[in-house]
Amino acid sequence: MPDGAPARPDPDALLRQAQAEGRGRLKIFLGAAPGVGKTFEMLSEGAARRRDGVDVVIGVVETHGRAETEALTRGQEIVPRRAVAHDAHMLHEMDLDAILARHPRLVLVDELAHTNAPGSRHPKRYQDVEEMLAAGIDVYSTVNIQHVESLNDVVASFTRVRVRETVPDRVLEAAEIEVVDIPPDELIERLKAGKVYLPEEATRALGHFFSKSNLSALRELALRRAAQAVDAQMLDHVRALGVGGTWAGSERIVAAINELPGAEGLVRSAKRLADALHAPWTALFIETPRQQAFSAEDHRRLAATLNLATRLGGRIATVPAVQVVEGLKAHLVEAHATQLIVGKSVRSRWFELLHGSVVDRLVRELPGVAVHVLPLPETPRGPRPVRGGWTGSWGSRAGYGWATLMVAAVTALGTLLFQVLALGNIALLYLLPVMAAASLFGLRTGLYAGLASCLAYNFFFLPPTGTLSISNPENVVSVLVLMGVAIVTSQLTARVRAQADLAAASANANATLAGFLRELTALGAVEPVRRAICAEIARLFDGRTVLLAPADGRGMVVQAASDSDYRLDTMDLAAATWAHDTRAAAGKGSGTLAASEWLFLPLVAGERVLAVLGLSDPQAGVPVRPDRMPLLVSLLDQAALVLERYRLEGEMRELEAIRTRDRLRGALLSSVSHDLRTPLTAVLAATAELRHRHDDPLLATVESEALRLNRFVANLLDMARVEAGALKLQIDAIDLGDAVAGAAHDARRALEGHALRLDVPPDLPLVRADPHLLHHCLLNLLDNAGRYGDPGTPIVIEGTHRFGRLCLSILDQGPGLPPGREAEVFETFRRFEGGDRAIGGTGLGLAIVKAFAEAMGIGIEAANRTDGGGARFSLSFPPTLVVRTPPTAI
Repeated sequence: MPDGAPARPDPDALLRQAQAEGRGRLKIFLGAAPGVGKTFEMLSEGAARRRDGVDVVIGVVETHGRAETEALTRGQEIVPRRAVAHDAHMLHEMDLDAILARHPRLVLVDELAHTNAPGSRHPKRYQDVEEMLAAGIDVYSTVNIQHVESLNDVVASFTRVRVRETVPDRVLEAAEIEVVDIPPDELIERLKAGKVYLPEEATRALGHFFSKSNLSALRELALRRAAQAVDAQMLDHVRALGVGGTWAGSERIVAAINELPGAEGLVRSAKRLADALHAPWTALFIETPRQQAFSAEDHRRLAATLNLATRLGGRIATVPAVQVVEGLKAHLVEAHATQLIVGKSVRSRWFELLHGSVVDRLVRELPGVAVHVLPLPETPRGPRPVRGGWTGSWGSRAGYGWATLMVAAVTALGTLLFQVLALGNIALLYLLPVMAAASLFGLRTGLYAGLASCLAYNFFFLPPTGTLSISNPENVVSVLVLMGVAIVTSQLTARVRAQADLAAASANANATLAGFLRELTALGAVEPVRRAICAEIARLFDGRTVLLAPADGRGMVVQAASDSDYRLDTMDLAAATWAHDTRAAAGKGSGTLAASEWLFLPLVAGERVLAVLGLSDPQAGVPVRPDRMPLLVSLLDQAALVLERYRLEGEMRELEAIRTRDRLRGALLSSVSHDLRTPLTAVLAATAELRHRHDDPLLATVESEALRLNRFVANLLDMARVEAGALKLQIDAIDLGDAVAGAAHDARRALEGHALRLDVPPDLPLVRADPHLLHHCLLNLLDNAGRYGDPGTPIVIEGTHRFGRLCLSILDQGPGLPPGREAEVFETFRRFEGGDRAIGGTGLGLAIVKAFAEAMGIGIEAANRTDGGGARFSLSFPPTLVVRTPPTAI
């Protein structure tokens, strides 16, 4: 940022704030261990918000039998949990759909790291919470520090207990955090008093997890993690507002590194200081035009320093700038850093006299930053190319020679024009070689040309000529002015040249990206794109490349390569897998699995890792120089976007094929059902008339089969209506007892050979549903139970009303459903092998039940009975569909 320029809001921070608009807010009550009072505090604050008029419901709360916690749940609205059958057990999980349908202002959700039962929409509870937040619902939740993903290994190292249920750090970073804390001694007393666990469990816990040392360490982690979250949110806020200053709510450390020996010591010092202050830290390298003259050893040393910073847990950053001080200032202001570590300058006194001390300028221009100056060791350095301060495209020795020739040429020209031009004008001619030398060869060569010009002007033109003495005092002023102008001109010209070099490098990078993207988008299929990615990156970085992606059951598989003679061993494949799973670099030159010969980088588009690119250069120490890493990352981002486009196009083609198939199937169902309805009606009418005249058993069989066929045709019509979206609901209050009795009467033929037991309490409340659709649902469920239940076994219809949710279940005694595949029974035309023993089926009945139930907002579940063989099909009416009967007046 230029000096004196006003701070501007950070576009990324503004974008994050805009994305948060319309979403719910998450508040996490963070504790060091179980029993500190997180749930109690959450319920207390929820009750306070409810007294303030906020619509608050309890989504799920685990009281663990604690009386004081259970007391806080009384008087608050609790959303009933949903039952999930798993391994012959009924599990009760938070009902996400009921909460979304209820849509309160605030939901209390305990134990954010909980793993949901198999078959749930999301595997983790925090994903349920994210869906609530996306719907605009605020959420209060609880987390113990050992459940934070990034701290899982740290906690396991001293507690000897590895927690399997974790929450990603991004969830905490986006939440407001309130630490619920009590001293370890008080928590141990609560444990002994039986307020946390049962007595026998408490005794075992005191000897293991709940030791005072463990609790103290967990307490420190919780407080530190909360402080880090608050600091990150504060930084994001001030960046969005464009507020300047360091805002030292917590320390932020930057270590300025370079290619010189001893830079690794600066990184280790930054790590020690960060550990002492519990602060984040960054290793920063300033890219200047002088980097063009780096030797291979310089690049290797710089890469090793950056890799060391990564291994020690720091961030790395590179900033392009004309001067080191400008780059440092820009990054320190952007990062709101409070501590800077630099190495002791090894530049000459003349350089510091001309440019000023870097440390002095930083201290003077950044008063809010503490600068630590560490001495660099006197390590012998290998041979380095001779270069000026700002190096051009030619060598410095050649530059000095050309500068000398240009000064000589101007001297000759001045001698020819001496009789025509005034002495002062001849002095101006000597500015030409100064500007040319500084522009072409750098600052030092420009200064040399300025000194040579002054000497030549004095020797050849100032009296007495042929000597370096000056007789006229006015000429002394001319020489000094010429020298000053030469110095200033050299510096300005070299600075412009450096800025031009940076602009040219940026333009070349942009041109490379544009050409790379243009070549990829010109290809018409994904396979040529993969080959082009490998070929172009291999050409640009002078190495070999491979592109890998996971394949079902085979791990990482090579999809394309720049050379056919590549070789990947076990270590290389492990690095590629790690890069894919963690979305971070792995392999040679990184901080993970560095023994591999390849550097693997993921191609990420949104939340999906599409592939992993491996890069290898056997001739170099590292596959990619640090200064070229940003270009490689940009190329991979462009490649990921192209691959994502082809992936989405493939999904769209598959989706279009599915739509076409569904339209054809709907048209076929509609055509067949309508074409069969007319002759079936005639057959049924004729059969009824014949039975009226003749009581023949054959006629009864014909009528029974015709009725069954008519029911199949009705199912076809219903499915055609569902898929065409032609359902029109007529919602009314229904007595489930009457609905069950009517369905049982109409299904009596399908239930022949089975005893029907109705276990529906007469005091069940009314429900809101479409009478016709509900009748069809019950009829198809009873028909299914009659066909699949073992002959002679009873069929049970039972109704329950608990916690505001009403459930109607139909149970049979038969072979049941294949374990783990219960949900498949509702798919269209799904019939399990061996299922139709007595009467064939179309596989449409249960699909129609599911479609009708979902249209009315009723839940439908299939499970195996836990009290014996057979299946259970349940219709679940959420509280919003249950008619609350007002109390009877006395």
